[in-house]
Amino acid sequence: MTKEAFRNERLYQTTMSKVKNLLNQGLISKEEYKQIDTIFREKYRPNLSSLLFDIDLIQTE
Repeated sequence: MTKEAFRNERLYQTTMSKVKNLLNQGLISKEEYKQIDTIFREKYRPNLSSLLFDIDLIQTE
């Protein structure tokens, strides 16, 4: 993995972690979460995270 790919992966994961916290706090809806995820997937093009795209990551506790 190149430095740029690693950086993009890290930025995507960090960003989506914060977005998931907003979802868990009820500050955004599941639909908004999905829209944000789509935007940041296009922006960062994460490699490792692409393995998880088909898994429902929106599981609120």
